[in-house]
Amino acid sequence: MAFFFSEDTPVRKKIFTFLKFLFFLGLGITIIWLSLKNLTPSERGQILHSFRIAQYNWVVLAIVLGIFSHILRSLRWRIFLEPMGYQPSVKNTFYAVMIGYFANLAFPRLGEVTRCGILARYEKIPFQKSFGTVITERAIDMMMFFLLFVVMILTQIGTIRNYLDTKVYPQIMGKFSNPASYRLLLLAILGVLLILVTAFILLRKQIAHTRIYQQIRNIVLGFWEGLKSLGQIRKPVWFVLYTLSIWLLYFLMLYVCFFCFEGTSFLSVGAGLSALVLGSIGIMITPGGIGLYPAIVQETLLLYGVLKPTGLALGWIAWTAQTAMILVVGGIALLLLTFNKQADGNA
Repeated sequence: MAFFFSEDTPVRKKIFTFLKFLFFLGLGITIIWLSLKNLTPSERGQILHSFRIAQYNWVVLAIVLGIFSHILRSLRWRIFLEPMGYQPSVKNTFYAVMIGYFANLAFPRLGEVTRCGILARYEKIPFQKSFGTVITERAIDMMMFFLLFVVMILTQIGTIRNYLDTKVYPQIMGKFSNPASYRLLLLAILGVLLILVTAFILLRKQIAHTRIYQQIRNIVLGFWEGLKSLGQIRKPVWFVLYTLSIWLLYFLMLYVCFFCFEGTSFLSVGAGLSALVLGSIGIMITPGGIGLYPAIVQETLLLYGVLKPTGLALGWIAWTAQTAMILVVGGIALLLLTFNKQADGNA
């Protein structure tokens, strides 16, 4: 656990992190229960049958593609660090990335801290500088996600519009059918923002000495360092190629799983894009997407004519492939890094 929590981490922070983890884990388990409780015995039997007849050679290919995506992420991270004068080894950078994902399965958002801590320990790269590049990297990935979201909307509008018109929009409009309720919500949001801005202006000197302010300030400064490194990268073409390739491999990781079942092998690239984009939302919300990712994939594929049991089975297989890859490769990376440290210490 040395990589996950530093010795000087306050006990209250550890407890808060653990409680947050329990909340999102509980949310994932609740979603699993909700997605299974309404299934008929026949549908449950179909899901088990789908697991038995799945062609797992495609799952192996998905795992290999996932490993390659993380290798490219490691190479891209090195490009970020080069303008600052640091050139960490590919091996340690890859170990840091995989251990970071490994840590995220235990505690959401802990991976970003963990991987920067590893580079600080093994490559002597200041934590704040590497953390700034990670924040910038995440921002770039979010931009890629939103770009793919827009592409999905533009290319799959015919399929998605029917779902939005029948299931999403009516619920939203039902909540805001009363104009007074809408105005009250808007005024409440504006009022809270006004209070927060006013409090910051009046108490900024006192706030400047608080720990949370210093943490936010360090994050902003680190983000600025990351932005500066982005503007000074020496291999912009490689950076773009790595970024596009990472997301292409993310897509292929899921898309090749479609060929596990006859009932999903006919699906188009557009269906794969929709499942990737919407499924990614589940990964953002619950730890590793547990419960929510398979449910979202199943609901998405339902729009493309895939039976509910088959879609849910595919969602679980795709999620299991991604999670198993992180557990196995991340665990091996943690062991290798530990052994390397011991070997260095005995040298």
